[in-house]
Amino acid sequence: MEEKAPDHRNTPGPGLWQQAVMRITQGLQRLSRQPVIATALAWLHRRDWYIRFTNWAATQSRWQLLYKLGGGAFVSGFLFLVFFSFMIYKGVFGALPTYGELSRIRNNQASEVYADDEVLLGKYYVENRVNASFGEISTNVINALIATEDARFFEHSGIDLRAWVRVLVKTILLSDDSAGGGSTLSQQLAKNLYPRGDYWFFSMLVNKVKEMFVARRLERIYTKEELLNLYLNTVSFSENIFGIKVAAQRFFDKSSKDLALHEAAVLVGMLKGPTLFNPVKYPDRSLQRRNTVLNQMEKYGYIATDVCEAAKAEPLEIKYFKEGNNQGLATYFREHLRQELEEVLKDYEKPDGSPYNLYTDGLKIHTTINGRMQRYAEQAVREYMPELQRRFLENWPKNKPWEKEAVVEWAMKQSDRYKSLKEQGFSDAKIEQIFSQPIRMKLFSWQGEIEKEISPLDSIKYYLSILHAGLLAAEPQTGLVRAWVGGIDHTFFKYDHVKSVRHVGSTIKPVVYAQALRSGVMPCEYIPNQLTAYEDFNGWEPRNADGTYGGVYSMEGALSKSVNTVSVALLMRAGLDQVRQLARDMGIEKRIPAHPSIALGTVEASLYDMARVYGTFASQGRRPALHYLDRVETADGKVIVKFNRPNPRNFPEILTPDESLMAIRMMKSVVDSGTARRLGYEFGLWGKVAAKTGTTQNHSDGWLLGFNARLVVGVWIGAETPLVHFRSMNAGQAANTALPIWGRFMRKVYNDGGLKNWQNSYFPPLPDSLAALMACPPYLDEMPVMVDFQEGESMDDWQQFNQLFDEFDQEQMKVIIEENPREEFESLAQYAERLRNYAQRDQKRDERREKRKNFWGKILFGNKNKEEPPPDDGNR
Repeated sequence: MEEKAPDHRNTPGPGLWQQAVMRITQGLQRLSRQPVIATALAWLHRRDWYIRFTNWAATQSRWQLLYKLGGGAFVSGFLFLVFFSFMIYKGVFGALPTYGELSRIRNNQASEVYADDEVLLGKYYVENRVNASFGEISTNVINALIATEDARFFEHSGIDLRAWVRVLVKTILLSDDSAGGGSTLSQQLAKNLYPRGDYWFFSMLVNKVKEMFVARRLERIYTKEELLNLYLNTVSFSENIFGIKVAAQRFFDKSSKDLALHEAAVLVGMLKGPTLFNPVKYPDRSLQRRNTVLNQMEKYGYIATDVCEAAKAEPLEIKYFKEGNNQGLATYFREHLRQELEEVLKDYEKPDGSPYNLYTDGLKIHTTINGRMQRYAEQAVREYMPELQRRFLENWPKNKPWEKEAVVEWAMKQSDRYKSLKEQGFSDAKIEQIFSQPIRMKLFSWQGEIEKEISPLDSIKYYLSILHAGLLAAEPQTGLVRAWVGGIDHTFFKYDHVKSVRHVGSTIKPVVYAQALRSGVMPCEYIPNQLTAYEDFNGWEPRNADGTYGGVYSMEGALSKSVNTVSVALLMRAGLDQVRQLARDMGIEKRIPAHPSIALGTVEASLYDMARVYGTFASQGRRPALHYLDRVETADGKVIVKFNRPNPRNFPEILTPDESLMAIRMMKSVVDSGTARRLGYEFGLWGKVAAKTGTTQNHSDGWLLGFNARLVVGVWIGAETPLVHFRSMNAGQAANTALPIWGRFMRKVYNDGGLKNWQNSYFPPLPDSLAALMACPPYLDEMPVMVDFQEGESMDDWQQFNQLFDEFDQEQMKVIIEENPREEFESLAQYAERLRNYAQRDQKRDERREKRKNFWGKILFGNKNKEEPPPDDGNR
């Protein structure tokens, strides 16, 4: 009979010990074949002591030899390890943290800046970490962590001996990478808290033993839940992210308590390699690792099989929320606030006597910024600026918005690169050569950051051509700042244009008009629109932007059309020094030139200043004190310093309520029929706001300052330097630069139901007496006949007289006054009554004529002369 080959399918394989012995033997055989090892062995075989040892070994049985040599090696190794551990314990390789130190563990925490509506604006940090309490962490995260990193976490006391045996046999001897590591979560926590040191050859051994000692001490101090909490607050998730709370926000835009099962598995999976398994950079790796974590949870009974499979079927949906000094909301405001906070905190100490650290102590900073308004303000800038930038470049041939190349040279010499090269002693010729050589650069663009080869000189030209923006919104009655946009991108442009100082253009005119009212100029007093040379100022002759002259304007009409000649005439009547003083009183801090050109905007001020100026108008004459920082708290909510909000009763009264109401009426006309009328027909803000546009010399700066009764908003547009500007008035006027951003922002505010406090606000109505004073046409072709005051006559007499122009036709009254001048001893009231009688007589005469006309028309022509209604063309 033919003998069958043995069937090995059911033969049990070698055990773990046999496998280990086989691998050691094979390894020694491979090692002995190495040339260097073979030479060393040949040398060894010639040594007398080795020969004696081999002779002795030949007299021993295999088990005797294994027992004596193995036992001796084990005892020696054990004694060495005990001695070595004793040295570590005694601090030979650096002192171990004491129980007291471990009980006072405090992670470096990011300080958080909050808006008034509790929206997180951003953080200040060295390590981006915000500690979460155990209750703020999803059980999905806890279970995934234990199943993946330390399945026997609740069974050991910091050191898992079974895990070390597994590592020795499976991982080291059998090279099974899936067998896991031997470090417990407590040991990993020790490593996170106390980074490993470099001890040359003994580094791994020293660090491991130190971590064991620290882990045991941690286990004695903290409960298991506290250790898990501490671990999840210290572990890194790459990108300078520390702790589960920040990681959940960064990758899923949600709190750590709300993480779903598959999301928790993604974050726990990152712990094996935070960068390697980053779901944004390496989504495929992250997905595989997530599924491994889910399998581990199923293996250890934390989830059922069907739940595991359902979670593995979920797509990897990342909602990446990037943050940092240059990301998030209100970046320019946060930088302004950071500088102030560093000074404030110098005066306050922690209980241990050390100063508070803005970057590590997890402070809570509460501000008056409104999160929704801030978002709308940034959206308004982001939506319009790319279009404005495109039109700006198209406005110039060859896309060079400067008239002289000296502008480029000036900008080059202002750069840090130029100053650094100069300090190093490079000649101008060498610097010019360096600036002409292309290098790899990251550049700003409205389509996102771009990287390209470009010379430093070309990059300067590129950035010179970029338009910038600023926006500030505040409550005029309280002074609370609600939105602060200092620029277009804090990564590339650090300069804050809420604080930058530029010429304000025609936005200064309401101040001039207010002082004119204070000086006794009547609002319906007509001022000629004519060229005038002012001899006291070297024959200076102000001109209108549109180049047209003639006719006469009331104050309201002149302001709505921003007529320069009338504004300067009013300034001269109000008094140059008086206007300068009023501008200072209303909030402008820079020196104001002693020249009538200030009526046209040669005053330098910031958005911050101008918000106070226009806030004075909006709050009926009281200048608001702007306020944006409420309080600073510790991480556990204890108030360190509180800044009381200003009391509006303490705001200085700069204008009377009547003066401010008349100025508001004039600025409403700017929106209803003047230079800011685009706010009405494009953004639907008819009758809701008052505003004034401002465009400076050469169209370098565009401004719009405006307000309703609850919110004052200022917008500025311009390049980095006034030497870069629009080419034409049509393209560069504020109505086409600053106004669209202002309109977009306010429309968003009015459309948000959550911002009703700032929407349903109306200006107080003008009292009848003031309404009568301002009841006159804004423009006339020629100067009307006016009646002068006589001694003893009051403002009420004049108001009653002025009502005639409301009761009767303006042209009719003009003719009556010319035909019937005031008599020498006739009072104003008597004169008004006489004129009213004339007007009523003429009115009745005209009515009788109309009746006769209609009567004879019916008799002679029937109904043919009857007026027919106009056709309905659908445009009513």
